[in-house]
Order: sequence, then C-alpha cells, then structure tokens
Amino acid sequence: MNASKISPTIGILGGGQLGKMLAQAGADWNLDISVLDPTPDSPASCCAKQILGNFRDYEAVLEFGRDKDLITIEIEDVNLDALRVLKGRGKKVYPDPDAVALIQDKGLQKEFYSRHGFPTSEFILAANATEILQLEEAGKLKIPFVQKLTKAGYDGRGVQIVNEITDLDNLFDAPSVIESLVNIKKEIAVLAARNVSGEIITYDPVEMIFHPTANLLLYQECPAELDDTINTKAKSIAHELISKLNIVGLLAVELFINQHDEILINEVAPRPHNSGHHTIEACSTSQFHQHWRAVLDLPLGSADTLHHSILLNVLGESGYSGDAIYSGIDKCLALPGVYIHLYGKKQTKPFRKMGHVTIIGKDIDQVRDIAKEVSKTLKVIA
Repeated sequence: MNASKISPTIGILGGGQLGKMLAQAGADWNLDISVLDPTPDSPASCCAKQILGNFRDYEAVLEFGRDKDLITIEIEDVNLDALRVLKGRGKKVYPDPDAVALIQDKGLQKEFYSRHGFPTSEFILAANATEILQLEEAGKLKIPFVQKLTKAGYDGRGVQIVNEITDLDNLFDAPSVIESLVNIKKEIAVLAARNVSGEIITYDPVEMIFHPTANLLLYQECPAELDDTINTKAKSIAHELISKLNIVGLLAVELFINQHDEILINEVAPRPHNSGHHTIEACSTSQFHQHWRAVLDLPLGSADTLHHSILLNVLGESGYSGDAIYSGIDKCLALPGVYIHLYGKKQTKPFRKMGHVTIIGKDIDQVRDIAKEVSKTLKVIA
C-alpha cells in the first residue's frame, strides 16, 4: 500500500453481517469504508456509510465504485460486468471479477478442480431435470446423489440429496452439478489469505457440524481433531487453491474427509466466511483484519490458534417470525470465555442467521460443556 495514502476510499458490495464485521475491523485503522446494500439500515450501516442500492445491478455498482479507490465484496452474488469496468478504469478490485465468476458457478468450480488436479467428488453437469432423469434411466447416474444448482445456491438453498426414486419427482429444473454422495467422516474448512504481493497464509482447519435439514452450520470446533498428515494436506490444498485462483483477500475452502481418510474439496468462498468467525477471539489475527491486510498489500498477520474454540451460529428459532427478541443473553455472558456477536438483523425467521457465539478456553472439554449450555440458553424468538 502506498505510504502516501494510508487510508484509501473503500467500497464493500454487501452490507450484511460480513460487511459489518469487515467495517468493524477496518475502523481499527480508521479506514474510509462505504457499503452498497438494498436493505435500509443493513447490519453494516452501524459502522460504515451505507449507499442504498442493489449490488447485483450494473448501474448501481458502477456508480457506487465511481469515487472509490478499492472495491471488495462480502457476498459472491454481485454484478461482475460493472466490476470489470471499474477495474479497467484503474480501480483496485479484490477478489478479481474473473475469479469470482468461476466461483459463482459451481459447475465451473468443479471443472476447475478436475482440470488442475484438485481432489473432489465425481460429478456430472446437467442442464435441467429432464436431462437428470435421462441420465438416471440410462444407468449413467446412480441414486443416492447430490443435486446442486450451479448458480444462486446459498446457505443450504439450492442443494438437495436424492436418496430414493421418489425424490426424483422434486428435482430442481435448472442447470445443476450432480455429485456422487460422499460417505463423509468429517467436514472441515481451511481459511487461506493472500495479499497483492503473493504472500499466503493458512489457518488451522476447523471441524463443522451442520443442521440435518436446514444445511446450515450449527457449530464448529477449532482446531479440528485431525492427524498430522490430513492436517498438513488440508492446509496445502487451501494454499495451492488460493494461488491457482489468483485470489487476493480470503478464500474459505470447505472439505470432506471420507471414510478412507481422503480429502475432497466441496466448495469455496472468496470472502470472509462463517467458518472463520472464531478467528476474532481464538487466533492471533482475525479473518477480517487479515482481509484488509491482504487487499491493502500489507504483511499478513499470524494465523496461530491461541485457544481451543467452539463457534455456535445463533439461528432464528423454529416457529417464530417477526421482530427479533433475544432470550438468555445475560446467563450466557455470565459463563467464562463466551463472546456474543449479534448481527443487527431486526426481523427473525426460522433458521435465519442472527448472530454467532464463540467460546474459548484452554481445556476443550470445558469449552464443549459451556457451548452446550449456551446452545440451550440463547434463543432468538419474536
């Protein structure tokens, strides 16, 4: 970063919880940050200037970036044509729009992994439900399998498991990736960071536990309990992948470990990620400070894990929709090592991400016990 301009004018596409936490970290360095988001009083508006506008709209993104030195994202579903124009005008755009375009399309993602020799599950690309049925009837596709929409899937939406013949009646009728169902032993994630100069650092893998029906992360534990070989290989995959994709910023790499201890890439996200929230309290450098270091081409911070940690997603309770009410905060804050992060979303609905809690400590069994208590106590109702 040019020493004559320590604080460039920065724009973030998206003003959700990730934009909020990016802005909070940026405030430590007095960064001049604005966010573009269509929702009035978005979560990030409490700590950054919000411009009302749709980050998917070409003209809105172009106008938003007109007076910015640097543009970054907190969500992949943004208008890439506008970002390419801004880049052509000399704006710094991280991650690069071409890398985001590849990641926006799960089919292109899978083909990239296959082409470059990255380990991933077997897959077929299908244009629509009719083609999937034809593949199944011809014996080229065996049940069970996973159907993922190539685009627009997010937080568990656009993904379903076809376990039996009757499930074929409910196929998504859109371009999809069809994957062999992996016999999963563990799901882990590795967060990698890369700055403009090409320096790369990886965090310790975390183990992720998902909600059985909502397909949302319920909680995660760091560091994941892995043998040294798997731990090293997982970090190596993330290191190589962020380099091959030419990502500047963060890359969250979600991985499966199957029953044969093989590691397979599931999906990636080129931005701060739910699987990295624990880094705020549990690591030497939070993912949000690390992102700013990367895009401003500063030296990357240490990714050392300082504490055992468990991260719990705070989700809207089933059966409740409306103005959010938080129950049990006082009891949770009385417990040792508990850090509560509320995202500022005014309306709750079942399974909506409303916040997260990180529990840290030196004894993992104690951390697990406290996490169970927090999980039973902290509720979002209406």
